[in-house]
Amino acid sequence: MIKSLILDAAYFLNTSKKYQSFKNFFYNILENDKCKYKRYIDIFMIILIFISVGVLIREVKHHVNDYLMFFSNYVISIIFFIEYMLRLWVNSSVSEIIVKRAEHDTFLLREVNLYKAFKKILKVKLSYMASPKAIIDLLAILPFFHELRLLRIFILFRVFKLFRYAKSLQILSSVLATKKFEFFTLGIFAFVVIFISSVLIYVMEGNRADSPVDTLFEALYWAIVTISTVGYGDIVPVTSEGRFVSIIVIIAGIAVLAFTTSLFVSAFTEKLEEIKEIKTIENIAKLKKFYLICGYENIAREVARKLSKSGHNIIVLDEDTQRVENAKMDGYTTLNYNPGNKESYEKLNIDMQKQLRGVLCLRENDVDNVYAALTIRSLNKDVMILSLLNNDANRNKLEFVGINKIVYPQELVGLITKELVGKPVAFEVIHELRSEDSDVIIDEIGITKRIVENFPTVGDLNNKHYSIVLLGVYKHEKDRFYFNPLDSTLLEAGDYLLVIGYQVYIKEFEKYLHTRVHDD
Repeated sequence: MIKSLILDAAYFLNTSKKYQSFKNFFYNILENDKCKYKRYIDIFMIILIFISVGVLIREVKHHVNDYLMFFSNYVISIIFFIEYMLRLWVNSSVSEIIVKRAEHDTFLLREVNLYKAFKKILKVKLSYMASPKAIIDLLAILPFFHELRLLRIFILFRVFKLFRYAKSLQILSSVLATKKFEFFTLGIFAFVVIFISSVLIYVMEGNRADSPVDTLFEALYWAIVTISTVGYGDIVPVTSEGRFVSIIVIIAGIAVLAFTTSLFVSAFTEKLEEIKEIKTIENIAKLKKFYLICGYENIAREVARKLSKSGHNIIVLDEDTQRVENAKMDGYTTLNYNPGNKESYEKLNIDMQKQLRGVLCLRENDVDNVYAALTIRSLNKDVMILSLLNNDANRNKLEFVGINKIVYPQELVGLITKELVGKPVAFEVIHELRSEDSDVIIDEIGITKRIVENFPTVGDLNNKHYSIVLLGVYKHEKDRFYFNPLDSTLLEAGDYLLVIGYQVYIKEFEKYLHTRVHDD
């Protein structure tokens, strides 16, 4: 009967969407760094830690307000206890373990062995409770028993909980963890030196009436102070033998400090790029809107420069180390990630729907652009994707993977009146898009007094007759460029027309502007 109730409860909890959603909520705010609410929980817990430590320090010599003392002893301890129990709960699923055991035994046509299930549950929970972070969490609760004065010192263990909440401290601990063996070796060496020197100094100085070394503990204290090269001077050997031991310990201390420093430096040097990457990802996650450029080659460089001038945030992904360095030198936030790899976007920790203005696949290789677009589409079906097309034979492939806009260099004239990712097409970008063997060029035509007399406005130019597209007018007096100017825009001497078209047509058009005489 009891077994049946336990199995029914386990199956119910394991399949209940409300229960799983409830549990996932607490897991996210406690353990998931990607959860936006976790940051606020961490800040709240850090504040509680500093309050409790502040109360402990103040009560040494001053009276602490009874309400504040109650808050520190009871409320904070209860909050930490609830947090501890929640972490113990979300760490593993009891119902899932029972269900798996039941399914396993049922498959083998055996009676469901709940004993083995509970044994595994106990093992999993104890494994978590024995972890360093869980032990610190438990010790931080002990000040609740404030009547036992000695236990109040465990308030200091709440400071160690900062390693759980502070990201920088987590990074520090992870960096040092890479040198565990080296630090262990260093610790053994230091322990041996301290132990031997403590015994030696005690043997040599312990029976001297004028020596400050009277107990083995004092000898141990002297050895630690000496090997750390602090040298308080409160305990000083008086015998020649004792001073010789001091020399040896000091030399060993210098070696220990040098070794320790080198370990820290090498650990941070090896992890420096990873730390920078973590910081970069954190900064990207804070951006509200940005363009994601996949690949950083010639065309991408020009597009990035133009978008940057327009005040847009740009993130560059490229798997080539040299191109990544080029992008960083140009001042763009860049990650050495493969744009065609799904893991790259999972590491980014971004909301594509809310944060991305658009994705620009600008590799000069259609296969790379297809892979990048296909990967992005598998993660989000609605994000705007623009891709460069290098070979018209691959157009169907780009369209098949769901690219919203395809830019083909041979179709420049048709792109002029359109917009690139929400902004007018920049002539520098188009110039880079133009293939070397194309007759389409971009040119500037200076406006003279003679041209102004014959063509006072943009509408009078008649550029369409020569199959010329007018990109814009640069007004010399205002030092400003106007894209797609209105027909009523007045022309002045010193202005420049920026036009695009076939080279022969532009020459004919320019000749027409300089030779036509206006009929009064």
